[in-house]
Amino acid sequence: VGDISVEDYITATAAKHPTYMPHTAGRYQAKRFRKAQCPIVERLTNSLMMHGRNNGKKLMAVRIVKHAMEIIHLLTDLNPIQVIVDAVINSPPLINFTFSKTQRTKRRCSRIGSAGVVRRQAVDISPLRRVNQAIYLLTTGACESAFRNIKTIAECLALKKIKRRDN
Repeated sequence: VGDISVEDYITATAAKHPTYMPHTAGRYQAKRFRKAQCPIVERLTNSLMMHGRNNGKKLMAVRIVKHAMEIIHLLTDLNPIQVIVDAVINSPPLINFTFSKTQRTKRRCSRIGSAGVVRRQAVDISPLRRVNQAIYLLTTGACESAFRNIKTIAECLALKKIKRRDN
């Protein structure tokens, strides 16, 4: 991992035993910060299962990630897990983005204050949130680019990771 701030939050292997498939059935949400121990490939797989129509279809998500990793290896001749880690490190912003529904603009600030007086101030993002946001942005971007397109979601996911790695 090139960025020392996120190296504690990106795990390539499971903590207790090595895994072959990104399907450990671990209880990584039982305690706070335990999801940092979940392998990054499994977190990517779980992120593909978001929204109601993809809920619970983990085998489909595992297949998509497997095909994406094969495509990454064929296109770059690099270790696909290292490409995923580099893409996660290069993806997220370093400043918090809050979305305002009224103005439809992204602001790099948070509301600070109590009672009636509120001022906005730039806020740094914690490393765990940076990793979470990067995984979310990679998977949603791949899903949106694969929708109504001849490319499969695995191809779109692989291309997104390669582009973010080369950022």
